[in-house]
Amino acid sequence: MGIYGDPRAAEQTYLGLYALQHRGQESAGIAATDGACVEHHRGMGLVWSVFADPAVMPRLKGHAAIGHNRYSTRGGSTLVNAQPIVIECRTGTIAVAHNGTITNASQLRREMQDTGSIFQTTSDSEIVLHLVARSRKTDVTEAVMDALKQLVGAYCFVFLTRDMLIAARDPQGFRPLNLGRHGDAWLVASESCAFDIMGAEYVRSVEPGEVIIVDRSGLRSSRLPEAPQKSLCIFEHIYFSRPDSLIFSEKVDKIRRRLGKRLAEDSPAEADIVIAVPDSGNTAALGYARVSGLRYEIGLIRNHYVGRTFIAPHQDKRKLDVKVKLNPVTGVLDDRRVVLVDDSIVRGTTMRQIVQILRDKGAREVHVRISSPPIKHPCYYGIDISRHSELIASEKSIEEIRAYLGADSLGYLTIEGMLSTVDNPQDYCTACFSGEYRTPVPAAFDKYCI
Repeated sequence: MGIYGDPRAAEQTYLGLYALQHRGQESAGIAATDGACVEHHRGMGLVWSVFADPAVMPRLKGHAAIGHNRYSTRGGSTLVNAQPIVIECRTGTIAVAHNGTITNASQLRREMQDTGSIFQTTSDSEIVLHLVARSRKTDVTEAVMDALKQLVGAYCFVFLTRDMLIAARDPQGFRPLNLGRHGDAWLVASESCAFDIMGAEYVRSVEPGEVIIVDRSGLRSSRLPEAPQKSLCIFEHIYFSRPDSLIFSEKVDKIRRRLGKRLAEDSPAEADIVIAVPDSGNTAALGYARVSGLRYEIGLIRNHYVGRTFIAPHQDKRKLDVKVKLNPVTGVLDDRRVVLVDDSIVRGTTMRQIVQILRDKGAREVHVRISSPPIKHPCYYGIDISRHSELIASEKSIEEIRAYLGADSLGYLTIEGMLSTVDNPQDYCTACFSGEYRTPVPAAFDKYCI
């Protein structure tokens, strides 16, 4: 999240981070400037807890700010890796927040360490600051552009200096970034729902390879070298983004309904009711019910004081989360044939527990339907699916997965069916399903986890 031109920039950023809490729950932080200096505050935990001390926000004064919620894909879940990261270099103070994964990070890090660079974190995000500091360009915007040209992989960055905000999206556009307006202020955010909470206007999606610069002169745009193809992350539509957001200029809710409708066409089931795994399965389940003609029911109640199970950083925590996250509605399930719709199966442990919960509460049959294809390959572009061993579909057939889950039947979308729900399907990355990666991936990537 970033904002320039609002006297309450840090407070607005706080609101934006609240709306984006689903994207990361490990740590949060804000950096702000009043033109004289850049102040920042970071902490482990959810946004409200990190900024619970009433003495914190008054320190973050100024007209510009950036913020970050962390979901670690590279680097440990520790305070030292919390963002924004703030440094002093030749061009002055600069803060950065990053969404994505830099696939050539290990190579760049080794090269810089060999020539004397000292790293303070184990995050790939710090690498861009070293590249900015080492650039021979004297203008900070040119130094940032110089640094970005050396990166491979997925990134959206927001940079903050004492008098400027810079936002950048990688040339292939893996991760989303949106531009908004609130009075005289310009905003950028991973999702448009961050604008809604403060009454800001969604302007457009930041284009792949676009670099937005905002300062006293207003907003201007530059471009990085064009990539041979776009690589928008389809998983943003399937799971990661909020359904009330605009992502890649598309309404997430609309795409998820299409996914559910196509799933019902491709994988029908003889059943009595359709229920969802809340919350990310809700919209696809509505689409499934619409086409199948089955009645949609609320069969599972989610405890919203528990975070998103999939993005919890440790397997033992995921197991604990499932036990307290979902509670079945016995009267809905008893003696019913149930279609259970979810967005994806990654490891399978969560879904297995949910199927057992439904059976324990009287469901006669449980037919699992997934509004995406089987995830067979690691993601190297900002989703924490980093090893084949973590992916049940990498090692098991659909029938073997069904048996493991204890379901009566199991149906997935095909890759073709999934892509039929979006405009310009050729622009989407499907590497986690197909294994067709859009950038070179180092052979040792699985073993090297910075």
